[in-house]
Parts: sequence; C-alpha cells; structure tokens
Amino acid sequence: MATATARHILVETEAQCLELKERIVAGEDFGDIAKQYSSCPSRAQGGDLGSFGPGQMVKEFDQVVFSAEPNTVQGPVKTQFGYHLLEVTSRTA
Repeated sequence: MATATARHILVETEAQCLELKERIVAGEDFGDIAKQYSSCPSRAQGGDLGSFGPGQMVKEFDQVVFSAEPNTVQGPVKTQFGYHLLEVTSRTA
C-alpha cells in the first residue's frame, strides 16, 4: 500500500493561504510559517502530519498528497476544515 509523509498549513481564508504560499515560494521556511499561522495542532511540529496511507485524510487532501510532486508547495486546497497548503515530503508506491 502507498504511504506518504506530508506537512500542511491550515488557515481560514483562501487569500491568507495564497499570501503564505507566496512567502514560502520566496524563501521563507514552511515549518516556521506553519508554527506561526496554522490553526491545526500539527503547527507545533511545523505542520508535520507524519506517515499515512490513502483514505486516512479527507478526500481533497488525499488527491493532492498522492498525486503531487514531492517537495513542492501545493494549494490552496479547500476542505471542510479550511484552506491548506500542502507539501509532500516523501511517498512510496
């Protein structure tokens, strides 16, 4: 079974999500931004969600995590929880 490790930043608005993505793309550290702005408890670990398989996260999240190029910032991804920036840190087939 495929597994992935990923980290994310969860915010309330698409506008904030886009602003944070610009800052990360410009060179700011993903983990530092997560610690400062994410509303998810994973913020304490810089947004790190650990290892998980397909179906363990909400559908919109899974679709990106199991298709995106690793080590690239993806998003905004809208889910029932808000808007996410995602970075797949590793994935196995």
